[in-house]
Amino acid sequence: MSTTQSDATAGSLTVPCPSCHKWNRIDAARATAGPKCGACGAAIPLDQPMHLDDTSFDRVIAASTLPVMVDFYADWCGPCKMMAPAVDQLARASAGTALVAKLDTEAAPRTAQRFNIRGIPTVIVFRGGREAKRQSGAMPFGALRAMLGD
Repeated sequence: MSTTQSDATAGSLTVPCPSCHKWNRIDAARATAGPKCGACGAAIPLDQPMHLDDTSFDRVIAASTLPVMVDFYADWCGPCKMMAPAVDQLARASAGTALVAKLDTEAAPRTAQRFNIRGIPTVIVFRGGREAKRQSGAMPFGALRAMLGD
């Protein structure tokens, strides 16, 4: 493993357990090893998009030292549905180097409004807790990966 590759995997994520909702800090180097919740033992799948809401969004973004890409979407949105497989593929490809997340703008209107989401899908990449890149409209896997800088 090269120095650049090991540097890319250094860091941590702080995410809620999908089962019990307790917060877990996960070492990025172990993100692909099937992390489990420290409270209930449930799997925390980081190789698929993590679903965020108005309650979890800020903490996940602020406490993660890895880049976080958030797909702002809605269930009724045709372009969002077309882009979903590429978002899923990116989550698998980026596990351990970035966190890929989704936020349903209808279920989390406060966060969508705060980030001035006017059209969906909109993808925002956060680095160090701050917005680094933004793109609206459906994108293929290659364009999503390029936004992350992988």
